[in-house]
Amino acid sequence: MINFWGDYIMDGIMADFIGEVELGKVQEFGGMSVIPLFTAGDSHDYLTLKEAMEANLITITELDQQGMVPELKVKNHADIPVLILDGEELAGAKQNRVLNTTILLKEKSETVIPVSCTEQGRWRYTTPEFKDSGVVAAHRIRRSNLETVCHSLRVSGEYRSDQRAVWNAIEDLSDEAKVKSETRAMRDVYQNRMRDLNEYLESFPSQAGQKGLLVVLDGEVVGLDLVSSSQAYSLLHEKLVKSYSMEAILREGSSSEEISGLVGSFLEDVKASTEEQHASVGYGVDYRFEGNHSVGSSLVYKDQVIHAAFFSKDDLDQDLSSYRQRRSYRL
Repeated sequence: MINFWGDYIMDGIMADFIGEVELGKVQEFGGMSVIPLFTAGDSHDYLTLKEAMEANLITITELDQQGMVPELKVKNHADIPVLILDGEELAGAKQNRVLNTTILLKEKSETVIPVSCTEQGRWRYTTPEFKDSGVVAAHRIRRSNLETVCHSLRVSGEYRSDQRAVWNAIEDLSDEAKVKSETRAMRDVYQNRMRDLNEYLESFPSQAGQKGLLVVLDGEVVGLDLVSSSQAYSLLHEKLVKSYSMEAILREGSSSEEISGLVGSFLEDVKASTEEQHASVGYGVDYRFEGNHSVGSSLVYKDQVIHAAFFSKDDLDQDLSSYRQRRSYRL
């Protein structure tokens, strides 16, 4: 297994990829600013989860009849790979789960994938197989998971999350959104706030050729996501916008007037990151990055960046501090 970590500067492939990103026109709504991202070249040699599910080319189940919370079994029946992003939610079976890392499933393969539970109050079958939830985990959950999965990789070489932290974050999200869920499901928060989320979706439409987005909240870049295919991105766009928009809805902040400086500083910090490399669960190499003010991950296959996600570390520290304070009031 590839497992190199330490003071290695960002790999040339990733640095070049970030350096070649083109920024689109800033879109703004409800205290959130979104910058569409574009890169040169465009190939669609894999399916998204949505495409594979709709074509019945992928089957996702519990490992066995009893099931195991941190792992699921995936059968890819397609003749090409299937891309599932970190944070994409799978609904059904014994409880809803999210992916702990981005995976490019091999064609005609069976794979055990690492996941986290997003429905603490259910452990019983509702369906024999999982379906696409239509949700990517809220930005704060993806970002926290990135940190804990990176720690797990260093310690054990496994893509394990801190499940208790995931449940706590969902509980906090539910409290802030004033949503009561019988099974404490993250998806219920999204469904309850769909009217608000739809306003954001209407305000941030996908652009022709767009491959990603960079999001600013309350005068700070909170994160970005990029994929290698504009066709794939068009199918992921709504999920990603909802993930970031949920934070905007709960924060109720104001838009920033200094977008260009914020973005430039964030991207420079990303390019100066140190890196770790790990063997991916599917195709490619899983990269983990840490800068002075950012953390991130990417999946690289055949010298091509398939997916990259970076989040603000400063924003994480602030949210965790606020989160601990809020939880202390409940005790």
